[in-house]
Amino acid sequence: DVITQSGEEIDVLKELANSYLFKDILKSQGINKPEVLVKLLSALAYQIGNEVSVNELSNSLKIDNKTVEKYIYLLEESFVIFRLNAFSRNHRKELSKSKKIYFHDNGIRNTLISNFAGIENRQDLGELWENYLMSEKIKKHSYSGDYSKLYFWRTKDQQEIDLIEERDGTLHCFEFKWSPMKKVNIPRGFSNSYENFEFSVITKDNYDDFLRLDF
Repeated sequence: DVITQSGEEIDVLKELANSYLFKDILKSQGINKPEVLVKLLSALAYQIGNEVSVNELSNSLKIDNKTVEKYIYLLEESFVIFRLNAFSRNHRKELSKSKKIYFHDNGIRNTLISNFAGIENRQDLGELWENYLMSEKIKKHSYSGDYSKLYFWRTKDQQEIDLIEERDGTLHCFEFKWSPMKKVNIPRGFSNSYENFEFSVITKDNYDDFLRLDF
């Protein structure tokens, strides 16, 4: 509908969000405090591509950690969001328990923060690009039956890799950058710690290969 109803994209997205999120999910699950779930969704919408702290969400929303976890699980089961775990082999500086949260649909995410500006006017273009590639990668895995495990990697001194696919003993590492002019190298902390890896930068010029289904 968003694609076919030209000129009415924003209205369609708002209607989808209201129907999908606030009617189907809230009513079907019998949520006692729907306003808390809405606030949680908005908070998560501003944190795509970043590590999410249950403690911070709990403090800002003034609810306990178990409720935050319950609502995040509900949103996962309803295919609104998904989590990505940190990759670690117990090296001292690696973050091992962190998680990132992404939205299955950028349109729903933009609706939650009421930002429908074009890409030329987005301060969050990098986050949107990362969320898009990550969500499409998840779909690709589902369609193709891919058994690779997906992670992100980050250290305490802020070295990071957006996505790691672990498959057949090889680590396929990807960094997401909108601009093909952006120069990125594999973090030294990673290359010094691991062998059998490949590293690629995915931009708007080469993402077709990254997402192509090979049947």
